[in-house]
Amino acid sequence: MALLEVNNLKKYFPIKKGVFSRTLGQVRAVDGISFTLKRGETLGLVGESGCGKTTVGRSILRLIEPTAGQITFNNQNLLDLEREELRKVRASLQIIFQDPFSSLDPRMNVGQIIAEPIRNHLKISRKEIRERVAYLMERVGLHPEHISRYPHEFSGGQRQRIGIARALALNPLAIICDEPVSALDVSIQAQVINLLARLQEQMNLSYLFIAHDLSVVEHISDRVAVMYLGRIAELASDQELYQNPLHPYSRALLSAVPIPDPEIRRKKIVLQGDVPSPMDPPSGCSFHTRCPECKEICSQEEPILKDAGDGHWVSCHLW
Repeated sequence: MALLEVNNLKKYFPIKKGVFSRTLGQVRAVDGISFTLKRGETLGLVGESGCGKTTVGRSILRLIEPTAGQITFNNQNLLDLEREELRKVRASLQIIFQDPFSSLDPRMNVGQIIAEPIRNHLKISRKEIRERVAYLMERVGLHPEHISRYPHEFSGGQRQRIGIARALALNPLAIICDEPVSALDVSIQAQVINLLARLQEQMNLSYLFIAHDLSVVEHISDRVAVMYLGRIAELASDQELYQNPLHPYSRALLSAVPIPDPEIRRKKIVLQGDVPSPMDPPSGCSFHTRCPECKEICSQEEPILKDAGDGHWVSCHLW
């Protein structure tokens, strides 16, 4: 049974103008996506910048309120919960933010940052809180003696480890990782990815791993969902997607991933045109304006996400 189930999730942002703030239109950031996340699984969510990945993660946590849809976490519908009920659920559903500097309060030291969720949710003594913070710092590779330092005294990779420790403070069941390594150097990226993988194995964590770097997603994910303009274009296991991509957009993304072997050459697929505006998405398939394999039906009918076999889902008229 799925730990997290998202059904037909939508998030539209109104476009307002004028003295009376009249609504002139809507930005369809997330336009009806569905997926599940099993216990102990990592689901990678990839796509170009602006396709709605981060909005999906924040909508699940209700950091921004979804326009429509259903979000079920651990057998609870998150959209039906009142503020206090939602607060209790968030102890089991945490987030790691993209920017490891702006996500940490510069007025608080490391001990206060990691201890904040513990103080808010658990009734334990100050000594127990301090011991818990020191344990979490060790677990993510930080020195407990640095507990009184402030975020600006740490490197980018160390700051992200502080964010990870904060997310682990309440022993969550699932963590939404919102591009947690995109702001880090490549060598540090590998260390943080390995840390997340090790923590997942030790604590049986589930990750929704949001990223635009396909090589990073391949390393950590069990399944991968490819997003385009607020919708899921393809969803499959990591091996199946990387070895046998079915959607033309997925093939174009994978063709741009560098191969660390100078003797192997991959034919790059260069997409024409720009990504359409989510304020006025094209009719039919949202990718048909850039698709090298576009047919007449693609501009007329919106494809549905269907199973192409063995749990490989694709939203394309070619299948």
